[in-house]
Amino acid sequence: MIHEKGRLRSAFFYFYRMQKRLIPAYLLTLVNVLGFSILMPILPFVVKNYGAPEWVYGLLLTCYSAFQFIGAPFLGALSDQQGRKPILLVSQAGTLLSWFVFVLALSLPDYPIFGLALPLWIIAFSRILDGVTGGNASVTNAYVSDITTREEKSYIFGYLGGIAGIGMIIGPGLGGLTASTSLGFYGTMIVAIVISSITLLTISLWLKESHPEEKRTVRKKTPIWHMIFIPARVKAVNPSSMIKVIFTVKMFFATMMAFYISTIALYLIDMFSFEEKELGFFLFIVGLFLAFNQAFLSKRFIKKFGEYNTLLIGLTLCVIGLFSITMTSNLYLFIAFYYTMNLGLSLCFPTFNALISIHADHKNQGEIMGISESINSFAMAVFPVIGAALFGIIGLHLYQFMMLLPFTALVLALIGGKRMNKPSHTDNQ
Repeated sequence: MIHEKGRLRSAFFYFYRMQKRLIPAYLLTLVNVLGFSILMPILPFVVKNYGAPEWVYGLLLTCYSAFQFIGAPFLGALSDQQGRKPILLVSQAGTLLSWFVFVLALSLPDYPIFGLALPLWIIAFSRILDGVTGGNASVTNAYVSDITTREEKSYIFGYLGGIAGIGMIIGPGLGGLTASTSLGFYGTMIVAIVISSITLLTISLWLKESHPEEKRTVRKKTPIWHMIFIPARVKAVNPSSMIKVIFTVKMFFATMMAFYISTIALYLIDMFSFEEKELGFFLFIVGLFLAFNQAFLSKRFIKKFGEYNTLLIGLTLCVIGLFSITMTSNLYLFIAFYYTMNLGLSLCFPTFNALISIHADHKNQGEIMGISESINSFAMAVFPVIGAALFGIIGLHLYQFMMLLPFTALVLALIGGKRMNKPSHTDNQ
């Protein structure tokens, strides 16, 4: 009995120490998602209030992602050279500053410049600033990879996915509710500023450096064109064939996500005539699904089927879900069909990160995570404007074409399956 109590006490303290070390990473993940999700129910209405066309909404999404595309590998590589904590502090300070810039934009007069209101140009600048510093997701993932074992990575990244899901719950709900108060859009910005400030303080006080000097890489001069050309970045770090397969599959998945994220709010507004509060509530339900599926179901799937097979299942569910949601205009049936796609996304998100973390060379962990984030950012930089424009032309039929993207990713994952399911010794350095 005494020995049993001792084991339980040791297990409890291990869990406590691990979770305390991960709290800054959890908060950073939450804030990065909130930086996007809190604007989802209000940004279409901000654009509408200033008399701009729908493609401007896609352009604002593109501003964030285009500069996150540049920032993610740069910050990841810099953290390999300078350590994780200083990079996270500086980047989070930049995110906080971006919200103050957004507040400034809302207080400016509606003066037209090149066909768009001045506040929209300043909002675009704030999204650019948040995008550059929002690339710290790569550093956060590298930090988590530094402090976790091979066995812990899959479920810890699942927890991070659950935190992201919570961000998808809290963000749209906060955005919709605060924008519907007497403060309007200012209320949303105040909430974002408070959350970002708490996160910055938490990093400063709680986060301990996980990448000691003896493991840091020597700074290398990188041509500018390498920063915008993903194949050149991949070639420079020379990852294993496993990582290359995962990157290729992720490119198709990320493209699907870019089309989806840039059009789902427009889809819901057109199909169900949602206002800010209704759109926020629907996205709250979506985030609830995402949080539960990633925090609990993804871990069970990975434990039972393994990372690779879980990825295959997730991609399959995405294909089915994208097609089925176009088959009904009934809101309740739509939600039921949507859950299929949501579960697919929930299985793919943590699985990609876990596979990359497991098979990446530890010396280049930050840079490889940065490339992974850049794939997401590249897709979000290029395809939102295209997606919004195509949605205006063909409407919900766009989702039937989008189904081809996860289907292609599924085929590529099957082709590369043997290598992905049997890691080599060099993959686990």
